[in-house]
Amino acid sequence: METLRFQVVGEAFKKKPLDVKTPVERPAKYFGKKVFSREKMYKYLPKDVYHKMIDVMDNGARLDREVADAVAEGMKQWATEEGVTHYTHWFQPLTEGTAEKHDSFIEHDGKGGMVEEFTGKLLVQQEPDASSFPSGGIRSTFEARGYSAWDPTSPVFIIDDTLCIPTVFISYSGEALDYKAPLLRALHAVNLAATDVCHYFDPSVKKVTSNLGWEQEYFLVDEGLYAARPDLLLTGRTLMGHDSAKNQQMDDHYFGAIPERVAAFMRELEIEALELGIPCKTRHNEVAPNQFELAPIFEETNLAVDHNMLLMSVMKRVARKHGFRVLLHEKPFAGINGSGKHNNWSLSTDNGILLHAPGKTPEQNLRFATFIVETLMGVYKHNGLLKASIMSATNAHRLGANEAPPAIVSSFLGKQVSELLDHIEKADKEDILAFAGKQGMKMDIPEIPELLIDNTDRNRTSPFAFTGNRFEFRAVGSEANCASAMIALNSAVAEALVSFKKRVDARIPELEKKLAGTGHSATLHAIIDVLREDIKTCKPIRFDGNGYSDEWVVEAEKRGLDVEKSCPKIFERYLDAESIQMFESLGVMTKKELEARNEVKWETYTKKIQIEARVLGDLSMNHIIPVATRYQSQLLKNVDSVSTVFPIDKSEKLNARNLKIIEEIAERINAIEKGVEELVNARKQANKIESEHEKAIAYHDKVEPKLDSIRYEIDKLELIVDDSLWPLPKYRELLFIR
Repeated sequence: METLRFQVVGEAFKKKPLDVKTPVERPAKYFGKKVFSREKMYKYLPKDVYHKMIDVMDNGARLDREVADAVAEGMKQWATEEGVTHYTHWFQPLTEGTAEKHDSFIEHDGKGGMVEEFTGKLLVQQEPDASSFPSGGIRSTFEARGYSAWDPTSPVFIIDDTLCIPTVFISYSGEALDYKAPLLRALHAVNLAATDVCHYFDPSVKKVTSNLGWEQEYFLVDEGLYAARPDLLLTGRTLMGHDSAKNQQMDDHYFGAIPERVAAFMRELEIEALELGIPCKTRHNEVAPNQFELAPIFEETNLAVDHNMLLMSVMKRVARKHGFRVLLHEKPFAGINGSGKHNNWSLSTDNGILLHAPGKTPEQNLRFATFIVETLMGVYKHNGLLKASIMSATNAHRLGANEAPPAIVSSFLGKQVSELLDHIEKADKEDILAFAGKQGMKMDIPEIPELLIDNTDRNRTSPFAFTGNRFEFRAVGSEANCASAMIALNSAVAEALVSFKKRVDARIPELEKKLAGTGHSATLHAIIDVLREDIKTCKPIRFDGNGYSDEWVVEAEKRGLDVEKSCPKIFERYLDAESIQMFESLGVMTKKELEARNEVKWETYTKKIQIEARVLGDLSMNHIIPVATRYQSQLLKNVDSVSTVFPIDKSEKLNARNLKIIEEIAERINAIEKGVEELVNARKQANKIESEHEKAIAYHDKVEPKLDSIRYEIDKLELIVDDSLWPLPKYRELLFIR
C-alpha cells in the first residue's frame, strides 16, 4: 500500500516551474512602482507640502496636522488609482514578525451613503489592541491601549489592495513595544555622536547615516513534503532525520546552476520586491542543498530593516505559488549548513564619505583609524550584549557550527589594518605625526596611503569582521529581525564615540597651553593620545585566528570576553549595569523597557522549546513507534515462518539477522518511550517555575538535552525500518529539488 510519504514524493517529482511573466519594462522602470516615493510625493502633493515632507524626512522637522492632512489626501489619490481600498499601520511587535490591521477608506457621508476618506489623523496614528502582543509585563490584559505612529522616514507601500504605513508601536504610557522605536533612537544617537567626532576632521559634516546591507539565506522545500513533516510545519525545523548519503560534502551546490523551478520563484520574487522598492542585487545557491541567498544594495539602516521584514513576508507568499515553502529557521536540517543573515554595517556622512573606508590623505586615514578603533571599543565593551542581540532558541543551533561564527564575539581586521593599529599604539608620537607649520598633519606610516577597499582577506569564523569599508556582523540569524542587532551595535558605537569626544575635548585645553607657539594642533595630539589608549584597551576583541578551535574558547575567556553558551543566560547581558547605563544615557531604551524585553525573550525561548518537546513526543509515540512496532511484527512473522519451514540449525542461521534487528528495534523503542516520559516530566517540572528567567534556564538545562537523545534513537531506527513503512519524508527527499 502506498504511504502518504511516497505520494507526496511522487508529486514533487512531477512538478514543473510556473511560467513567470516578466514585465516589458526593465527593472529600473518598475522599481518602486508600489511605493509612495519622493517622485510620487512631488506628483501628488502641493509643492509647499512636498518640501515640508522632505524636511520632515531628512531633517526630523515637526509634522504639522495640516501637512499630514494634505499628505494623506495625496496618498489616497495615488493609492485609489492603484486599486487600493484599505490601509493599515504596518509595525514590528516583539513577535519577530510584522503586524497589521486593515481598515477600509469608507466612512458615512451623513446622508445614508458612503464616502472614501483618509485623513492625516488616520495616517499619523492608530490605536491597535496592545494586550495580545508580547509586552513583558508593561501592559496587562485589561490595559489594551497601545498606539502605532507613522514613521515618515520609511516609505508607504502597497500590498494587494492595501496601503501599508510603516509605524512604531508604543504603549499608552510611552514605552516601546516594538523594534522600530528603539532602532530609530539608536540611529539618532549614533548620528549625533559620529557627527560630533567628524567635526574634528571636517566641520562641514551635518549628518552621519548608519547603513545596512543584509544577506538573506533561506531553504526551499517542496510544499507537499513540508506538509508531510509535522515538525517542519510546527517548529520550522526537522526534529528527526538521518543524514542523507549525499548532502553538501561535494561542494557542488554552492554557486551552482539554479534549479529551473527555483529560478522561476526567484524571478517572481525579485519582480515583486523591486516594485516594492527593495533593491535586490544578488541571488545564488548557498552551500547546503536547497539553500539559497538573496542580497540587496546597501540602504539606510531603518529602511533596510523594513525592507528585510517585508521581503521575508513576500518570499513566503511567492514561494507557495511555486509549490515551495520557505524555511527561515537557522538550522532546519541537522548535519548541513544552517542559514544566517549577515549584516554588513557602515557609517557614512551626508557629503558621501564612508567613515570605515581608508582615505587618500593622512588626515582621512586618521579619521578612518578613529572610527575603526571606536567601533572596536563599542564591540569590546558590549561583546556580551551584542551576542545577546543575535541569540535565540533557533540561532543557538547554528552558532559555532562549521558554517557559522562561534558564540563568542570577536573582530577580524586583516593584516594591514591590524599593523596600522599596532603602529599607532607602539610607535613614538613623533614617528606618527610630523607637523609642518600650516601644511597640516602627515602620518609617517608608509602603508596607510596604500590602504584599499577589500585589501584584506576574510575570516569566516569571525562574528564581526572588517571587510574593506564596512564591518560584517555575521552572527545574525536568518529569521531574526535585523533591528535587534542594529539597536545594540549602533548604541554601542554611539557610546564609544561620545566617550572618545569627551576625553579628547578634556585634553585639548592643557595641550593648547603646552603646544602654544609651536604651530602644532592640540586637537590632533589629543586625538592620537586617546586613540592610542583605546587601541590598547580594545585589543582583546581583535582575533584573526580560528574561531572554531577549543584553544580560542580558553583564550577568549582569559581575555575577558563573554563565552557563555546558555541562551537564557546570554539574554542576561541586556540587564547588566553597563547595558542599562548605555541605553538610558543615549535615550534608546529605559531599564523598564529592557526588563520587559527580557521577559519576552525568556518566555519566547521557553515556548519554542516547549512546542518542540510536544511535537517530538507526539511524533515519537504516534508515528515512529507504531511504524517500528509494525515492522518488528513483520520480522517476527518471518522468523516464525522460517522456523516452520527449515530445520532448527538452518533456521537459526537464517533468522540471525532478523532477530538482531528485532532486538535492536525493541531496545530503541524502549529508549524512546523512556526518553519521552522523562521529557514530559522535565517539562512539567519546569512549567511550575513562576520566574520566566528561571523557567527558561530549566528548559535549556533539563528539557532541551532530552530532544537530542530521543532524536538519536529515532534516527537509528530510520536506518533499519523498512523504507516503505517510514512515515516521514527523509532528508534525501527533502533536500533535493526536482
